[in-house]
Amino acid sequence: MVSVKPLQPEQLFRRCDPKQFTFETTDDLPDLTEIIGQARATEAIHFGIGIQHEGYNVFALGPSGAGKRSLVTQFFEERAQSEPTPSEWCYIHNFEHDYKPHAIALPAGMGSVFQRDMEQLVEEIRNSLTSAFDSDEYRARRQDVEEELQEKQEKSLEEIRNQAKEHGLSLIRTPGGLVFAPVRDGEVLPPEEFQKLPNEERERLEKNVEELQEELQTILQKVPVWQRELRNRVRQLNRETTNFAVRGLMEELRQKYEKFPEVVDYLNNVKKDVVENASDFLPNDESPDDESGNPLAALMARARQTSSRMNRYQVNLLVDHHSSQGAPVVYENNPTYQNLVGRVDHIAQMGALTTDFTLIKPGALHQANGGYLILDARKVLQQPYSWEALKRALESHQVGIESLGQMLSLISTASLEPEPIPLDVKVALLGDRMLYYMLSKLDPDFDELFKVQVDFEDQMDRTTENQDLYAQLIATLIRKDGLRAFDREAVACVIEHSARIVGDSEKLSTQIRDISSLLREANYFADQNSNRPVTSTDVKRAIDAQIRRADRVKQRMQENILRNMIFIDTEGTEVGQVNGLSVIQSGNLAFGTPSRITARVRLGEGEVIDIEREVELSGPIHSKGVLILTGFLGARYATDRPLSLSASLVFEQSYSGVEGDSASSTELYALLSAISEVPIKQSLAVTGSVNQHGHIQAIGGVNEKVEGYFDICMHRGLTGEQGVLIPTSNVKNLMLRQDVVDAIRSGQFHIYPIETIDQGIEVLTGIPAGEADEGGNYPPDTVNGRVQAKLAKLAEKRQEFSETAKDKAK
Repeated sequence: MVSVKPLQPEQLFRRCDPKQFTFETTDDLPDLTEIIGQARATEAIHFGIGIQHEGYNVFALGPSGAGKRSLVTQFFEERAQSEPTPSEWCYIHNFEHDYKPHAIALPAGMGSVFQRDMEQLVEEIRNSLTSAFDSDEYRARRQDVEEELQEKQEKSLEEIRNQAKEHGLSLIRTPGGLVFAPVRDGEVLPPEEFQKLPNEERERLEKNVEELQEELQTILQKVPVWQRELRNRVRQLNRETTNFAVRGLMEELRQKYEKFPEVVDYLNNVKKDVVENASDFLPNDESPDDESGNPLAALMARARQTSSRMNRYQVNLLVDHHSSQGAPVVYENNPTYQNLVGRVDHIAQMGALTTDFTLIKPGALHQANGGYLILDARKVLQQPYSWEALKRALESHQVGIESLGQMLSLISTASLEPEPIPLDVKVALLGDRMLYYMLSKLDPDFDELFKVQVDFEDQMDRTTENQDLYAQLIATLIRKDGLRAFDREAVACVIEHSARIVGDSEKLSTQIRDISSLLREANYFADQNSNRPVTSTDVKRAIDAQIRRADRVKQRMQENILRNMIFIDTEGTEVGQVNGLSVIQSGNLAFGTPSRITARVRLGEGEVIDIEREVELSGPIHSKGVLILTGFLGARYATDRPLSLSASLVFEQSYSGVEGDSASSTELYALLSAISEVPIKQSLAVTGSVNQHGHIQAIGGVNEKVEGYFDICMHRGLTGEQGVLIPTSNVKNLMLRQDVVDAIRSGQFHIYPIETIDQGIEVLTGIPAGEADEGGNYPPDTVNGRVQAKLAKLAEKRQEFSETAKDKAK
């Protein structure tokens, strides 16, 4: 009989000895300046930052809470400080096409200066033009022009007036216009007197009136030409006056920005526009009625028009770096389409939506241009069209502002088309591993745009050196959150819990979020107890409180077992019945629970029926584990004869899906017991997967499984016979609770490390498994011998039935 000794207490929990630390409290420790446990990720980030070729953006993948964002931000900011501050970007008015604003780049700090210069220029132009057009010189020159025209009109009318006088006519004004009338003794003849004139006289006067009327019409037709000439000359005068008034102001700005050709071209266009529209700068005290006769509406319309026209001289500073040092590092928490690529806002005025280039707003890509942008990959994918917009910007190396309506061709109204801005940015996406692999597989553009994979570890080696560094990490997190100092016993307790988080006594968790939460909660309980510094008691209380807040489901399931609503035996023996162990994840809490697994056998054709699979409650991994059992049985017991049994396996009282192969050894023990009719101790529970050679393989959640079965046994009363069989390869994963360790130390509970099925069946039955001789036969008083004998008997019966069936057929 192979002797399997239960594990000793020191093998169940790897303690962190506080005496290894040289400090008294975390106040004695310096801040951690290096990144621990993330050597691969650190190398990848350095590579991603250093390489400047196209497509080498970063995807940081790993579990949530591993510190991906903090680490990426830290490295980006360190690199950004040594890089030059990028250019600022401004949108300016396009005087040729109003709907296509120009984008110009200026050195850091110059954009805001340019913006203020244009604001000051507009004000100075307004003052200068007001003074120029109010000057006596301008008024005199304009008066000369107007008087010249007036003189020309009066001269022409005077000539025709003299001609009329020579013919006895007078040119008079009436409500209907200018007319000729006969006069006598300087008085206009009334119509009745005119009719009394001789016919010859009357005809002469009428002929003269007709001739003079034609000449008058000719003169009147020249009036619009003279007025146009007046307007042109006044306009020319205004241009000369405006040009003279603004020339010095514009020349000063042109000299200031002579190194920036785009700004100089813009200033030249501004000067031309000011000369053409000088009236926009002049005060207008008139309040003409609009077509509806509403003077207030007309005044508001004029004010809107003037304000809109004055906006074209403004500068929209889209990206401002005047106070920046180095390259920008931007994290966008809400990466909607507009928050990424920018937007064009609208203003509601009098029931209509209006916009102009001053209402263009930047997106995260604009803000991070020339630097680094950090995004949460899941958030980007959750926002409609954000992922496509990000890829389009990275592929085209430019960011253009376009509304979703325009992009999808849902609207055809005229809108702004801002000039795209060249894009030079390093993007880092943060996400879990599954998301990374899905994008890599399903999106053909992904691998071309995000070539740098930064894979974060969720655990690190638990060496003495790393434990010292971990203590520094704890001290750093404590100071970062402004918590009380922790004594070295409390630090040791945190390190032990870190190993328990990863379920491995030889590893430590790199889940910084979980450790930070524990530190804050332990600080809370220390504050409640007025402890300073924080002690191990406070840490343990915080851990217990975390479990207490999340273990409602665990409590209910244990209660159902203890009330015998779910059948689990912890004493006695049964044939074909074993206590299996599984892990249930309930939110952030994982806990173990036992399940009864039973097997029944009968004569058949060598098939093992998994009832869970038949009713589609079994996952593929569990189904694979059951199929392995058939291979094991056939290879060990039926190499020279048919495997002539039919067996059925089931998780009793299982009403949800079963997945994983950690119960495959348990199912095999149940089968061997059912075939051999050897009872199994119900005081023991089993976990571990098995291969076709009968070797027990490692499983996950070993701590939770052991503690789940221990809790049931403890509530029913520990007898000293109870225990759990685990794979030997899982011994290094044990970080059990203190009460479990204490029970094992006192001999009330046991944990057996198992390497093979033979070892396990001996522990479960108390009967030797048996070894095969040279002929492949097992001793009859062993479990293997009984199984072999039972299968041989079933094969003989099957042969008899086959022969009987043949005889009947004849």
